[in-house]
Amino acid sequence: MRSSLLLLTPLLLLTGCVNESASYQIDSNDHALTVVVTQDYFWSKQVRLQVIASRMPDCQRQFDLGKTPLADLNVELFSTGDETFLLRSGDEMWQVETQNCTQLGDPAADVQAQPIGVFHLDARKRLVFERAEGAVASS
Repeated sequence: MRSSLLLLTPLLLLTGCVNESASYQIDSNDHALTVVVTQDYFWSKQVRLQVIASRMPDCQRQFDLGKTPLADLNVELFSTGDETFLLRSGDEMWQVETQNCTQLGDPAADVQAQPIGVFHLDARKRLVFERAEGAVASS
């Protein structure tokens, strides 16, 4: 009995952790941006944020965007044109492009971007993508 409890202890530490992903499909399942949110421990107030840019069969890459607060997690997605996208969470911004699946440098201060939607946790702590009101559907 004691050994069974010892085996269950690591699993109990992981219960309640957030380990979710959601995708924005650009043209099809083969062309997408996927946001991955991972909480290492259930007591952690921050989550690790990653994005996967994919345009199969040509490229697919994962980028670590660092940590962000779990409370009110919102990752906004914008299009800056020509398969280039801007992601924003709080004061942090990142640019990725899906032509070659690369992460670009910081966006220019005057970048023109159209809102696409937002990745957020729903009431059941599942990451979902919600299209922005009036956003043009992908082709």
